[in-house]
This record gives sequence, C-alpha cells and structure tokens, in this order.
Amino acid sequence: MQFIKDRGFSTPVAEGITARATFDQRRDFLRQLAGGSAGVGMALWSGRQALAQTAAPGKMRALPGARSTVAGAMTMEKSSSYADVTGYNNFYEFGTDKSDPARHAGRLKTQPWSVVVEGEVRKPGTWDIDALLKLSAMEERIYRMRCVEGWSMVIPWVGYSLAELIRRVEPTGNAKYLQFVTLADKAQMPGLRSSVLEWPYVEGLRMDEAMHPLTLLGFGLYGEILPNQNGAPVRLVVPWKYGFKSAKSIVRIRFVEAQPAASWNVALPSEYGFYSNVNPKVDHPRWSQATERRIGDDGLLARKRPTLMFNGYENQVGQLYAGMDLAKYF
Repeated sequence: MQFIKDRGFSTPVAEGITARATFDQRRDFLRQLAGGSAGVGMALWSGRQALAQTAAPGKMRALPGARSTVAGAMTMEKSSSYADVTGYNNFYEFGTDKSDPARHAGRLKTQPWSVVVEGEVRKPGTWDIDALLKLSAMEERIYRMRCVEGWSMVIPWVGYSLAELIRRVEPTGNAKYLQFVTLADKAQMPGLRSSVLEWPYVEGLRMDEAMHPLTLLGFGLYGEILPNQNGAPVRLVVPWKYGFKSAKSIVRIRFVEAQPAASWNVALPSEYGFYSNVNPKVDHPRWSQATERRIGDDGLLARKRPTLMFNGYENQVGQLYAGMDLAKYF
C-alpha cells in the first residue's frame, strides 16, 4: 500500500498572529473586492465575520475536561477562534449557508434529551443525556477538523471515547457497524424543509473505527457545553474523516451487521464515499482535495496548506485500512 510505505508524520507549526494594521488593510481590501466580480463570495465571508464577532466563550455552562492522554489527541497547532468555530459551520438542518446554524439553532431544545441504543447489543436501552455525561471522565482533545469543501479548523473538544459507551452496551458478534441517527424536528429545524438530503441525517462507522480511542463522543468545546449550532447536546467527532461523518445532535445509535446507510453517501455516492477518510490523493469529482484553507488565517487571503493523509492522524489510524484500495473505498 502506497500510504503505508510513507509513515512519516509531521505536525504543521502554529502560525503567528496577524498584526492589527495588516488585518485592517486586508479587511478594507475585501470590502473593495465585494463591490466587484468577487462580490458574492466576499459578501458571504464578510457576513460570517460580522456574525462571528458576537460569539465569545463564557456564555455556556462550563464542562471542563482533563488533558487527554490518548495518542494523537492533542495537536500542537493553534486552536481556531471560538467565533469561527461557532459561527462558520455546516448543519443543514438549520440551513445550507455556513452562518445559518448560528442564526437559527437557538430554537433547538436540548433538555430533556435521550439517546436510544439498539440493535446487535446485549444491553439495549435509552440513555438520558445526564447519564451519558456521567458515563466516563471528560477529556479535552484538540483535533484538526477538515471539511470536504477544502477548509479546516483546529477545535478543542470535550468528551470521551465512544468506545466507553460501546463497551457498556456489550455488542454481539453480529455487530459490524454502527449507524448514528440525528434529530429531525421541523418545528425546531427550518432546514428540514429543504430537499437537499433525506431526513433524518444518518451516518455510519465500521466497528473498529467506532472503537478507536480517537473517535470521540462530544459534549462540549472550549471547556463549555456544546452550542446548539455545533451539535448539542451530544455529537460524534471523528478527526481523520471529513466533517460530515461527525453526526450532530444524535438521538439513536444502532448496532448492525451490514454497512448502514449514510446520508451523503446515499444522496451522491459518486462524490461522498462511506468511509470519507481525509485523503489528498483522492479528489472530489468537482475539486481537488490536495490542499486546504485554515479558517481564521487571514480570511480569503489565507495561503493554502497541503492536506495531510488521514488529516494528520495516519500514525494512529492508518492500520485500520491496511490492504484496502483507498481510491475504491473512499
């Protein structure tokens, strides 16, 4: 396997903070461009920035976690700003624009909340969110997160390995995959009126992927509980896969024998594979995945950086895919 031969692992160094004067000059330049041929794209970016400026930590209930000791869980890269993490993200249940989740997710009610665990397990049942929060000690993990559209962030999550829950429910020998089903409530989620996807949103992992220590059951970020727009009150975080694999606002976890349906894979199977591992060698049919742009690094003027195999987690997860044709199982 070509990706196994090169086992080198390097972590990009954190970049310096942009000087205020330089930032202001670039912002003025963006405003000028907004009136020209790039107006639509620049205006969308400016709108995101204006919305993000209202976001700051300290508004959510504290959810501290001890520094994780899981191998690879603490990148040395500079974390993205709270404003960017909470103001620029995909959550189509609240709209398809990157700023829609922050605008519309405030109506989501996260209490009471429960998650049904069912299928090929010896101990099926319904877990109240408070019971899930108490299941295991919380950890802080600083993960790189990569979106299929070519942008990335570094996010300090709070949670614990999904494996902790899996072990408690005792999967049977028939459990080969997990399917995650998310909330679909038209009264709270205006994006469900869109036909862009079939609802509810569902995702899936192979059992060994779900059991990997890096696969996080997430309840918070930046030392606080999750904001609604980031998948409150409980979500999946799989850092070596493209972001759409990390299902938000989970209400059901199903253990199954056959590969389960996954929303984007069902909608556009030629563009979104079931595995969806970050792989610079396998392009999306409509754009390259060889480079990415880090959100927060000078806006649209940020230089692109090379995309890392498995999003930089090759040393930790590459063995899960040894012998697989990663162009076929993309």
